[in-house]
Amino acid sequence: MGSLPLKDNLPWAWLHRWVSPRSLRSQLLARSLFILAALLLLIGILQFWIMESFLYRNQAKTMEEQLMSMPPVWLGTSSRSGTTNNPFGGQSGSDPRGSGNRFLYIPDRSLALFDNQSGFEDIFGEDGLTAPRLTSVEYENITDQINDKQHVPYRIVTDNQGNEQLIVFSSPGPRNRGLPMVQMGTPTKPLKDLIVKQLLIFLMLSLLAMVAGLILYTKALRRTLIPLSSMVDTVQRIDAGSLAERLPAVQGQQEVDQLALSFNGMLERLEDSFEAERESKEQMQRFLSDASHELRTPLTSIHGFIEVLKRGAASNSEQLYAALNSMYGESVRINKLVEDLLMLTKMDQAPHQEQEVIQLDSLLLEMQPQLVMMAHERQVHLDLTAEVHVMADAHKLKQVVLNLFHNAVQHTDSDQGTISITLYAVQHKAELTVKDNGSGIEPEHLPHIFERFYRTSSSRSRKQGGAGLGLAITRSIVESYGGKITVRSQIGAGTEFTILLPLAEGEA
Repeated sequence: MGSLPLKDNLPWAWLHRWVSPRSLRSQLLARSLFILAALLLLIGILQFWIMESFLYRNQAKTMEEQLMSMPPVWLGTSSRSGTTNNPFGGQSGSDPRGSGNRFLYIPDRSLALFDNQSGFEDIFGEDGLTAPRLTSVEYENITDQINDKQHVPYRIVTDNQGNEQLIVFSSPGPRNRGLPMVQMGTPTKPLKDLIVKQLLIFLMLSLLAMVAGLILYTKALRRTLIPLSSMVDTVQRIDAGSLAERLPAVQGQQEVDQLALSFNGMLERLEDSFEAERESKEQMQRFLSDASHELRTPLTSIHGFIEVLKRGAASNSEQLYAALNSMYGESVRINKLVEDLLMLTKMDQAPHQEQEVIQLDSLLLEMQPQLVMMAHERQVHLDLTAEVHVMADAHKLKQVVLNLFHNAVQHTDSDQGTISITLYAVQHKAELTVKDNGSGIEPEHLPHIFERFYRTSSSRSRKQGGAGLGLAITRSIVESYGGKITVRSQIGAGTEFTILLPLAEGEA
């Protein structure tokens, strides 16, 4: 499928990143705005409740102060001359104003007198705001609280005209003098209108804050996610041919840095895996090539001898015996090569071999006659520490010693050659060394000496040099028991192979 032009593709890709509900940017933006809206709503509810309570308390305090500063004579409850009006049933003295004090008027206020005997008089009457009336029990309780010098909290009630009022209570003069109590009220509508106005202002400011937050947070979010976007672009560029590329480990964000470190670790493991696979393929190709080459030579020789016999050499007993003897030698060589290859294959498939406690010094002493016979005229020295036990298989360890000893025999002089075998216990490990005074190995060959089908000299005859599998088998056996084999060599001074095997648990 063809791709869109760059000028058309980029805006759509950017829009898809921000509009897609599965986009991290859109999810972070939506959730952040939702949290912001929820917080603003909570703040608005708390503001309404706090402001209402504050305005009501403040208004009630103002009204109480007005009542406390109001002279009782204004209410018609007493006079300086000693005459007293009866606000609940007529007039005493010479005050011509009657029961209702018409000369006192406060706008937007209701005013009433009450006592604990169910007496109640609306001071302003029809000329002002109607005073709401409570029950006799409530007025009795309020009167008792005022006489006991207790503060009576304000109340929110509805008068007979359906208007909600905030009312407060107080005594117009000295308490415990038998004077009626005063009730003052004011409508709550102006207070609620003020609260609604403030809430509308808060709502508008909240909407502006949401819009500004959307714009600013979008830019901040885009800038914050730049390292993550860069990481995505880098990961998309990486393929099997560029596994060596790494993400920046420090980008200023802890989570992104941890993700980058995880990606780098994964890329490193993938690179190692691909490198190991490449080396394995190269090793397999080299192995098949060497194995084919090693098998082709004896098979070609056998094929040639068969052709000679078919041409009439079978009638000649000397030629027949020589051909059969050579064919037998080549078949032995093929059989040995196939057995070595099968052993390497089995060890690759099952690297952990069967183990038992082996007394290594006794095993070497048991092999001494066979080693002396293999050495012919060469001198053999054994320096063994007694009671050295390892976990291994006796037959496999014999094969390891025979491979190293046979290698030493091939590369030392038949008359002046000396081969030494030493065994020590060093730092919880058994150290077995096979050393000769032969020709030595060139330094450039030492790193490859344990590779399969590797021979130090290409001009060496196959009869002497072998197929190059002995040391590879030796290393595989040693490593299967948790050991390690190393080599040191010097041209003209000889070669020394050292094997380190873990001691048995009792010995360690």
